[in-house]
Amino acid sequence: MSQAETKPAVCSYLEWDSNFFGVRIGRIESHRLSSEILAQATEWAHENRIDCLYFLSVADDSQSVHLAEENHFQQVDVRVTFERDLPDDLEAPPHLGATVRLGREEDLPTLRSIAAVSHHDTRFYFDGRFDHARCDQLYETWIEKSLHGFADAVLVAERSGTPVGYVTLNQHESGSQIGLIAVAAGHQGVGLGRLLVEQSLAWARQHGARRMKVVTQGRNVPAQRLYQRCGFVTASFELWYHRWFC
Repeated sequence: MSQAETKPAVCSYLEWDSNFFGVRIGRIESHRLSSEILAQATEWAHENRIDCLYFLSVADDSQSVHLAEENHFQQVDVRVTFERDLPDDLEAPPHLGATVRLGREEDLPTLRSIAAVSHHDTRFYFDGRFDHARCDQLYETWIEKSLHGFADAVLVAERSGTPVGYVTLNQHESGSQIGLIAVAAGHQGVGLGRLLVEQSLAWARQHGARRMKVVTQGRNVPAQRLYQRCGFVTASFELWYHRWFC
């Protein structure tokens, strides 16, 4: 192998996660484990004083699952990816007494308050080692960064002049993707989640996308049902693991 040809890194240090949670966090880059990869990852973690190591595993490789579980990795999530095509003749979503528009700066306090209580199904809460108040702040920060350009669009559902839900959207070469989606507690159960998803499909199609993707948690059955009602089908399952060294 020439000097120009280097092996890809086995692990990566996650600076943003580390700074946010106040612990040193890394990620195994492979989605499959072998004894060699595991040994290299463990050595890397010790050399870099890692506190928590993420591993996202394919779900159909028994060796990866067994190695992870035999070596102190805790399964913290089932990552479910849904996809659907975006035809030209998308159905117009119902109004439901609400309007959906692009988010504005003045929406931010309300969106942050919704975000702080709306994503408790995620792996950070389930892990048990991350402070839950800090996890709330993670999603407050996420929606704020999305409104400030981290997302390509933030759509806001509004009723009687008050924001009651949001969805974040990003454009990729392969299509569009839904990031965060939430509806305020007092406005759930009336179809606003479906309205936000269908408006997201319309936004994506208007911006040239032919396919939409969204990721959710295996334990979040209501979200899965929502996406299925909106024409999405399951594309993949993956398993999130965390290993703590402290």
